[in-house]
Amino acid sequence: MRKFLFKIVNFLQGRYGIDELYKFLFIVFWIIAILSIIIRNPIIYLLEILICAYMMFRAFSRNIYKRQNENAKYLKIRDKILGKLKLQKRKWADRKTHIYRKCPNCKAEIRLPKKKGKHICTCPSCKKDFKVRCR
Repeated sequence: MRKFLFKIVNFLQGRYGIDELYKFLFIVFWIIAILSIIIRNPIIYLLEILICAYMMFRAFSRNIYKRQNENAKYLKIRDKILGKLKLQKRKWADRKTHIYRKCPNCKAEIRLPKKKGKHICTCPSCKKDFKVRCR
């Protein structure tokens, strides 16, 4: 038994392992697996197998540099999407007391108190003034 465990440990040395992209693919794999049970379509089943194979390929890969780059690209996309969702959540929570406007110069999203009429605002990032009209 010890010999077998030693061989497994030797095999796993220098492999990439599990990261955030692997975890995301694992969740997608299980969603598709449940769909394939319900729908029973060979294309969905093939997609399930391909995702599983890609997960195993990434986990057991020795090219750590490429796997880290793939994970970094995934994290960049995920953070961009999550940032937009968080902004929408904040906009919804503040809808009665604040408005959000984009700076015409630097396109930064600025949170302003809701006041009726026209106002001049200064962007905190680029320090440019612009007019804001609230209803």
